[in-house]
Amino acid sequence: MNRYLEKLEFNKILENLSSHCVTYLGKELALNLLPKDNHDQVQMLLNETQEAVNLIYRNSTPIFYEIKNIDVELKNSESNLALSCKSLLDLNLIFKSAYELKQYVNKDYVDMSTYPILNNLFNALYSNKSIIDKITSCILDENTIDDNASSKLKSIRKNQKKLEQDIKNKLNNMIHSSKYSKYVQESIVTIRNDRFVIPIKEEYRSFIKGFIHDISNAGSTVFIEPTSIFEMNNELNSLKIEEELEIEQILLELSSLFSPYVDELKLDINLIGKLDFIFAKAKYSKKLKAITPHINKNKQINLIEARHPLIDTELVVPITVNLGKDFSTLLITGPNTGGKTVSMKTVGLLCSMACSGLNIPAKENSSIYVFDNIFADIGDDQSINNSLSTFSSHILNIVEITKCATTDSLILVDELGSGTDPIEGANLAISILDYFKNIGALTIATTHYQELKQYALVTNGFQNASVEFNVDTLTPTYKLLVGIPGKSNAFEISKNLGLDIKIIEDAKSHMSSEQTNIEELLKSIYDDKIEIEKEKQELEDKLKHISFLEKSLVKDNENLQRQEQELINNAKIKARNILLDAKEDATKIIKELTLLNNTDLKQADKLRNDLNSKIKDINISNNDSTSDKKSNLDIKDIKPNLEVFVKSLGKNRNYNF
Repeated sequence: MNRYLEKLEFNKILENLSSHCVTYLGKELALNLLPKDNHDQVQMLLNETQEAVNLIYRNSTPIFYEIKNIDVELKNSESNLALSCKSLLDLNLIFKSAYELKQYVNKDYVDMSTYPILNNLFNALYSNKSIIDKITSCILDENTIDDNASSKLKSIRKNQKKLEQDIKNKLNNMIHSSKYSKYVQESIVTIRNDRFVIPIKEEYRSFIKGFIHDISNAGSTVFIEPTSIFEMNNELNSLKIEEELEIEQILLELSSLFSPYVDELKLDINLIGKLDFIFAKAKYSKKLKAITPHINKNKQINLIEARHPLIDTELVVPITVNLGKDFSTLLITGPNTGGKTVSMKTVGLLCSMACSGLNIPAKENSSIYVFDNIFADIGDDQSINNSLSTFSSHILNIVEITKCATTDSLILVDELGSGTDPIEGANLAISILDYFKNIGALTIATTHYQELKQYALVTNGFQNASVEFNVDTLTPTYKLLVGIPGKSNAFEISKNLGLDIKIIEDAKSHMSSEQTNIEELLKSIYDDKIEIEKEKQELEDKLKHISFLEKSLVKDNENLQRQEQELINNAKIKARNILLDAKEDATKIIKELTLLNNTDLKQADKLRNDLNSKIKDINISNNDSTSDKKSNLDIKDIKPNLEVFVKSLGKNRNYNF
């Protein structure tokens, strides 16, 4: 990493990024990340980052395993050597990772065609499920082969366990017998030199026939292998040798599984590391609440509410910076510790991050240009050993920048011209800034010099900016105010800190009329800008409130319309039911009238009255339509099969009686 990026603390960005990586290769890619100077390459890197962000939101975060450097294992596998359990597990972890990553994207609801860059990487992964299953079933951990790895191993271990139990039983019988119990230090069976022994009191060592394998530190206990179990221990050791030989054979067979796939393993390692790195970029983006910036080709920086990525999200003050459209040089002034350098670093860091394929903490529609270099002269590089003063160290940096900077460069200079005579320093700073402007570079500089503020006010291509300072509380707000030159706060701060007002007034009297006028002008500009910003904010708040009211009104209207429609629909249903009931009753009455044929006048009159009542119900149900005149139907006019017109809820229906 070049020293300019270090001055911006870009290395801390990479450290934070690497903390989201799991694999060793992913961490290496993160820690060695550098800005690119090719537009298409930068756009591709940003696209892959955003694909990973989108895929995480769509399909959760993929799982990566801690894959380590296995170059030695791969070489041994190529040479057909037997690998250890640990080495086999390490190789198997690669295939397992590849398999699970492919499963991660092979889901019905995931359309990988919308993630073309990642899709190519996932598709290139190789996995071998049969090898994964074989290794998993045969190896329990880094030191243990499963009994079922082979039938021979299973048989050997079965015989081992039986023989061990026989030895223990025989020794337990001995130490608990009346003959030997008084000789025993502890009633336990233990192991020394891979052989079963019993602890005997030192004074009784001669009473037990056998071989002494160990003596306690105090010398009070000797560990003796009784002669009676010599052969059994020998047989047990033979079984252990057989076990080791069988394990060696199993390991050789398992190792041979990987030999044909060394190239695939190497490819998988690189692909998994690459994917780990890409998804680390996505996870870091989520943490920063970052966005993908637009990449423009018109050499502009447009950062909207940009946040310094190394400052706590709860404490950082966003800044908005536009550079390259109306002006190419931004001059930031303001008090010490007020946020000038932080503002400048924010721009440099976010441009470096974007050109490295990282999302940036800013608002949507922010855009940057792909610079060929980002130069930064920030901090004090004075050196006693090299006899360099603060001024000299800055000038040496500036000399190097002037030699290397081009029209596509971004230049960041802190406290330009400081460390020497103010008049000479100010004029030198003006000339340096003019040089950068004339070659076409974009420049941000911080200064305390009044001359530079004045120069920026009257010179095309220059723009003043300042960091806000609350004189009442004597604290910076860290807000960047573009278009406002920083005013001197020395007198106000001194007054608030208790300096005698006479001293302050005397100091003001020593200022030239020109200096006083300029200070008053700056104050006027500052005050006007603050007032404008206040009015702008009030206007924005009002517009937001109006927008809210409009949305609420639209929503209320939609609710009313919906309720009205529900009432209408319910009324229609009710009316339709009344109509159908009335029709049914009327049909019955008509049929009965036809059958009576005027023979029973009294019954006929009753039926006619019922029919008129039903017709009245039909007319009542049609009360939603008032434009048409209601007609009274005389019962005398009703005949079988007569077509009757009924108005119901705005709809015309014909019924045949």
